[in-house]
Amino acid sequence: LVDFLGRYGWFAMVVLGVVASFRISDIAMASMANPLYIDLGYSKAVIANISGAYGLAMTMLGAVLGGALAARYGLMRPLLAGAVLAATTNLLFAWMAGQGGAAWALVITISADNLSGGLAGSVFIAWLSSLTNTAYTATQYALFSSLMTLPGKFLSGFGGIVVDALGYPSFFVISAVLGLPAIWLIVFLMRRAQSPGRWTPRRPRMDTRRTDP
Repeated sequence: LVDFLGRYGWFAMVVLGVVASFRISDIAMASMANPLYIDLGYSKAVIANISGAYGLAMTMLGAVLGGALAARYGLMRPLLAGAVLAATTNLLFAWMAGQGGAAWALVITISADNLSGGLAGSVFIAWLSSLTNTAYTATQYALFSSLMTLPGKFLSGFGGIVVDALGYPSFFVISAVLGLPAIWLIVFLMRRAQSPGRWTPRRPRMDTRRTDP
């Protein structure tokens, strides 16, 4: 922690804000995805095949696509794209809630959600890795990944209350709105990096003094 705060200074708060908010929309809505499938009348076999096996394939495809975009365009632009997609694809669940349990609606929603989730996840992991000091990689990455899931896990516990009060469409719209802070913070990071007096983290100090043989 001392190393991280020493390198990033006050800007560490912005970086940690991105870490905490990037996956909040996805994680917060996840607790109500399966209840939505059940309430719409999808059978367990359909859920397993489309949400499980097919969804896993789409996630892997998204991860490969995210890695390719990061290699081609760097980390920040794909990171912004991942944040936008992670939030906007939640709106498909709100749309699906009004489709009466049509299988094609589930396929479209799962395709978009898992593809964007895989893309966002792979780019986000690469970005988290770039924040760590190689001397403290395990500890710093563990702290970042814990912070990444904490806000979303906390909010997901209230999902049933929101659905009971407002219904599924409103819940998933709210979960999409939760992704806006991450988008704004990433745009701020990108603009800050492009400014003439841009901020860059201080590298760890190295001891270059020679020692006797």
